[in-house]
Amino acid sequence: MAGPRRGARLVDVAKLAEVSISTVSHVLNGTRYVAPDTRERVRHALEALDYAPPAPVVAKSSGRALGLAITGASNPYFGDLIAGVESEASRAGFALLLCDTHDDTQLEAKAVATLLAHNVEAVIIAPTPGWQETTLPVLRKHATPFVLVDRMSDVRADQVGTENESVSAALVDHLLEIGHRRIGMLAGLAGLSTSDERCAGYRRAYQAAGIPVDEALIVDAHSTVSGGRAGVLSLLRLPDPPTAIFGGNNAMTIGALLALKETRRRIPDDIALVTFDDFEWASAISPALTAASQPFHAMGSRAVQLLLRRLADPFAPRRIERLPAEIEHRESCGCRATEVFR
Repeated sequence: MAGPRRGARLVDVAKLAEVSISTVSHVLNGTRYVAPDTRERVRHALEALDYAPPAPVVAKSSGRALGLAITGASNPYFGDLIAGVESEASRAGFALLLCDTHDDTQLEAKAVATLLAHNVEAVIIAPTPGWQETTLPVLRKHATPFVLVDRMSDVRADQVGTENESVSAALVDHLLEIGHRRIGMLAGLAGLSTSDERCAGYRRAYQAAGIPVDEALIVDAHSTVSGGRAGVLSLLRLPDPPTAIFGGNNAMTIGALLALKETRRRIPDDIALVTFDDFEWASAISPALTAASQPFHAMGSRAVQLLLRRLADPFAPRRIERLPAEIEHRESCGCRATEVFR
């Protein structure tokens, strides 16, 4: 009989347990509630593969630090990503210094300058729109290694993010398959790769179905709660309003929920709702939200690993990695949660 597999990765555990990488991370780190049966499947997979976390990287000296520049304003659920960064940095012997950019280009440049003034060895950044003109020169001037997380760029740098376009297309395609033709899109902050890619996924689903896109159904909601609320209210005022809405992130979806409650629209009886970004409480509200769950914890961990690789070898080829998101199929789209999501 073959002995246990060695060197198993999170992706191997996720595949065996038939869950996402983020779910495995949540079970391992206790960062989010996981249903008992799912948690049990993950634990069985961990045991079957003899999974063990990678051995810690021992820091050469004490007092080493990494910097993280990220917004808590447009995405308050980046907590999982921050936890992933912190845990991986700690394992490697680094302290973590955190600055909130508030999705403001000038504040971001100042935040990075502050991190560098505190002698961080490298920086992880979720870039704001226009960061190439303000923040990138600061990093280049100090020759500081950095990695982009969540938000991708054409800048030559290591990057790790989520499969935004294909997952967005799958969410919209599902709404089209169950009969919706007018699907509203709450688009995120202009200039962010995540906003562009999720809009591209929306359009891709329509194109695959051979249905023209009505541009009036795509509204700028600026990645905020207030933007999501205003966006839904404007969609509902259209002469032919949508029968379903796709929220481009969790903050905008909260705004959508507020607007639908305000206008006494019932989900999914009056209007269906799906969202990119899962909530800790998305399965607890009624109806539970169909959502794309991002592997934020794994994304943060991987960003640190890419930085450690860059510190060890400044001339290593750059890496651009996309981690898969998992669609949590619940009731807000108008289907029973037990139905198979295609």
